[in-house]
Amino acid sequence: MKNALLTLAALCAVLSSAAANPEKNVSEGYQFTDGKTVNITPVKDQNRSGTCWCFSTLSFLESEILRAGGKPVHLSEMWIVRHTFLQKAERYVRMHGSINFTEGGAAHDVTEAIPLFGIVPFDAYPGLNYGTEKPDFHELSAVLKAYLDAVIKAANQSRKPLSTAWKRGYNAILDEYFGAVPATFVYEGKEYTPESFAASLPLDMDDYVELTSYTHHPFYEKFILEVPDNWLWGQVYNLPLDEMMATIDHALDNGYAIAWGTDVSEKGFSRTKGLGIIPEVDLESMSGTEAEKWGKLTAREKEAALYTFDKPGKERTITQEMRQTAFDNYETTDDHGMVIVGTATDQAGNAYYKVLNSWNDVPPYNGYWYFSRPFVAYKTMDILLNKKALPKEVAKKLGIK
Repeated sequence: MKNALLTLAALCAVLSSAAANPEKNVSEGYQFTDGKTVNITPVKDQNRSGTCWCFSTLSFLESEILRAGGKPVHLSEMWIVRHTFLQKAERYVRMHGSINFTEGGAAHDVTEAIPLFGIVPFDAYPGLNYGTEKPDFHELSAVLKAYLDAVIKAANQSRKPLSTAWKRGYNAILDEYFGAVPATFVYEGKEYTPESFAASLPLDMDDYVELTSYTHHPFYEKFILEVPDNWLWGQVYNLPLDEMMATIDHALDNGYAIAWGTDVSEKGFSRTKGLGIIPEVDLESMSGTEAEKWGKLTAREKEAALYTFDKPGKERTITQEMRQTAFDNYETTDDHGMVIVGTATDQAGNAYYKVLNSWNDVPPYNGYWYFSRPFVAYKTMDILLNKKALPKEVAKKLGIK
């Protein structure tokens, strides 16, 4: 019992000092002061669907419309999702079922789909034809994949060509779950087609570029980002880490939002706190006794001390090599898309990015989240932004005009 009490006392001491900033008297909890933020449409809710890539990218494009002086509009997420499900199916069957077929995707799925299929406002195509008020794909995804797997299996077993009916049958399933695709619709008293509505928006899909930062491909060149959800095999430009971060800052400083692909499986991501950090024990600020106690804690106890999310503290310094190792070891995965909309600082003066999520208008920040600069440097999978938001020297190195 005595040893247990000593361990608990040591842990309590670490919790009170490991994250402390020696230069400031930091109060409990996180208190954020927003810096510059861009105009953005309200928080959405992807609910039970793995379509963050679509919600985030369309919210990003809605911000682009506002920046260009357009009226606020809620673009239909399910319009894009429905059409990409058809594209995914064609590629999945063509590849004999040997590639990914899931709800996931990437930001470029949206910018590639709009020129092909147009876009419509949410009211013209909610895409909820299965009895719920919000997206719920628990049945839909299983049905779609089972259908495609049956088509592939039948062709392999019979050694005969695919039937001429499989695409019609698949489209019929999409129609039943999402609703039939309208040829025309009326919005604010005017009739549009999906193509004419897209043309009416102050958007040009050729204006958008995707960036990342990894060392297994040359910098300043494009490559196919090797992640499962990149079913479209989209290419991204590769930048050194410092230039990628400078690009994010430059875009925000000039009023541009950024579609952000990241990894929220990190231990430093807290759903309840609305926060993402990469904490590190601050041994330099500890007394000799405190440092000795820290050294005697188990790995589990150290982790518990680091991830209390009780107040701002020291974070890791992120390097290019750390990013690459995390990517190569599957520690960084492409599991969520959001929109970076601004900057912020905590009460200790540490830098953060303010981020729009698509998990509804929830506490503690009404559907917005705060991610530390180290988190963004470490866990950014890729970003999509307007090429006009690039620093001139970066655009020149990439050959973008």
